[in-house]
Amino acid sequence: MPSSTLAPMTVKEILAKLESMGDDARRKHNAKVGPDGTVAPDNQFGVKHGDIRALAKKIKPPKGADNRDLALQLWATGNVEAQLLATLLIKPASLSAKELDAMTRSTTCASVAEWLNSYVVAQHPERESLRETWMKPKEKHRWAARAGWHLTASMINKGEGGLDVEALLDRIEKEMPKAPPETQWTMNNTLMAIGIHHAKHRKLAIAIGEKIGLYKDWPMSKGCIIPYVPVCVPELVKRQA
Repeated sequence: MPSSTLAPMTVKEILAKLESMGDDARRKHNAKVGPDGTVAPDNQFGVKHGDIRALAKKIKPPKGADNRDLALQLWATGNVEAQLLATLLIKPASLSAKELDAMTRSTTCASVAEWLNSYVVAQHPERESLRETWMKPKEKHRWAARAGWHLTASMINKGEGGLDVEALLDRIEKEMPKAPPETQWTMNNTLMAIGIHHAKHRKLAIAIGEKIGLYKDWPMSKGCIIPYVPVCVPELVKRQA
């Protein structure tokens, strides 16, 4: 029977494999402006995310081993699919906070940011200290700020304490209109999370969303809820009842 894992592969070999898995239609789709206003860079092959996950399972090392060096080399290529693959291969705890901060700031696009924040940043033992750094008002880096707000929204959704919700609402009202699109996305997620999980602040969260108007003109798809806070918060609260 053929092995379910691949023999050790170099970065060059992995890039060639990813390129062979891509297609023009997917590349064109990826190149369109994303929901948060970003566009995938030219350095991408157009590989389906499911195929990247399948490849990661084949080249992931045995339990107890570490693909840290390979993952960091893949990340350094700047290729979208290589960076997505890197987030699945690396063990979060193998990175120092400084290394993870550098990775976060070198993110290439929104899809990579989502995987990095969900699979690496959120699992890192120093995520809270990183969140505090990235959430400082003086933080102007779009991907770092995005990661900070991503972690904050996650804390609210999980019901974790320790957050000054009123201060967060104040910051969102003042900062979100002028924030970069990449940061606006997770700021809006935080506003949404507050509106859903903090009943006493729901009315204010909805009012802030209406005042800013972010995603109000989001294209409506059947069965989906647009991320416009005045629409999505009441609907999601109703669904949870």
